[in-house]
Amino acid sequence: MSEVLDPVDGPSDPHLTEAYGPDGLSLAASAALIGEYRWIEHALYSLLGQWVSDTPLAAVQLHLDAQSMRHSWHAELWGDRLPVMAGFDPDEVSRPSPPTVAMVAALTGASPSVEGPSLSWPAAEDHHDRPGALPRLAGLYRVVLPRLVTGYQRHLDLADAVTDGPVMRTLRLVLNDEIEDWRSGERLVQRLVSRPHDVAAVYEFLERLESSVVGAGASSGLVPLPGTVPGD
Repeated sequence: MSEVLDPVDGPSDPHLTEAYGPDGLSLAASAALIGEYRWIEHALYSLLGQWVSDTPLAAVQLHLDAQSMRHSWHAELWGDRLPVMAGFDPDEVSRPSPPTVAMVAALTGASPSVEGPSLSWPAAEDHHDRPGALPRLAGLYRVVLPRLVTGYQRHLDLADAVTDGPVMRTLRLVLNDEIEDWRSGERLVQRLVSRPHDVAAVYEFLERLESSVVGAGASSGLVPLPGTVPGD
């Protein structure tokens, strides 16, 4: 990967506007990726926490609460991997790309604003056509986590062991958690899908969610990796 980070997509801090080097991602490109990972994990923490309150089954509430806290921890881990230097604002690079925006909008039935470096969520009155509890769970474990795992693994495969050691350790740790969560979540969804109506509702929402994410530009994974060709 030897392209220069597009300044439109990357952080504005002059300390982070470097080209890709022969040893992997530049500081700018790495910070942008890690910042979006932080945003996504924080978003999932908030989202699953909200789902706890409107889920009728106690077992599902416990599951979602545990998953929510794990995503919160992942967001902290990614925050720790962002550069520490004078004049650098971590929130400046903690922002979503279009596929991530589409994902959140589909899961919430909202159109969240992404202007500026914000981790905030849209006001309650902005929600419309909110998916049901079971379709949301299926979307999380059959679209969102598989894509997140794919993206993390691709980043790990492209990382340089010399220059990206700390990032690679975090990727492995988070990947292990996400794969475990994906499996446990899929088991839960399979137990809850017990009627033909459930199957129809789940797959109708999965098509909507996947179409939204792909339509926003996602190919393999969720977060675009700088310098890679779609489909890699």
